[in-house]
Amino acid sequence: MANAITLVRIPLLVGIVVLLHHPNPWVRLALAPTIAVLIVMDGIDGIIARKRDKTSVLGSVLDIAADRTVELVFWVVFADLNLIPLAVPVIVLIRGVFVDAIRSIAPAHGLAPFELMRTELGRFLVKSPWLRTPYAVVKAVAFVLLAMQSAVSVVPPFLNPGGNGLNIAAQIATWISVLFCIVRGVPVLVEGSIVLAEQEEDDAE
Repeated sequence: MANAITLVRIPLLVGIVVLLHHPNPWVRLALAPTIAVLIVMDGIDGIIARKRDKTSVLGSVLDIAADRTVELVFWVVFADLNLIPLAVPVIVLIRGVFVDAIRSIAPAHGLAPFELMRTELGRFLVKSPWLRTPYAVVKAVAFVLLAMQSAVSVVPPFLNPGGNGLNIAAQIATWISVLFCIVRGVPVLVEGSIVLAEQEEDDAE
């Protein structure tokens, strides 16, 4: 059930991306709450898995893959729509590729990706709901605001007098998301590399 919820996010994402390029501003505006639902679904699958005691390495990997796909696709699409600087998807892509490369090795050693964190600080930055939840919220806010901005971007300026305020809010949320992305990625690169190196030494013995 949890994995099904995780995977259904992908076709929903594709539908949203297609409609974000629709010329009708009302269609784009209607996507804002849909994007919020798509982001919330990331938490629902985890809750269901834990309640049913069905957590697994596969489920963890699929959850990370789906979450990363949603995030990267949205950043690339919003950059393509000229709503954010190209630097945003470039930063997030570089961080994501290296972090996921480290995490992808974990299952080979019988570890879930989040088990690569061994220090209190690392676990707090990567696994703690005190960081994960605000990160998810600010990403959702950024994506929703950018979807709204995409709607007003296709109407004449005199019809969207609040456009500048919306743009400022969207940019602030975007860059806060990027900051969270970097801060939560560094521990995986540092601690994950150390843990995997130790595992490889143990396996060699």
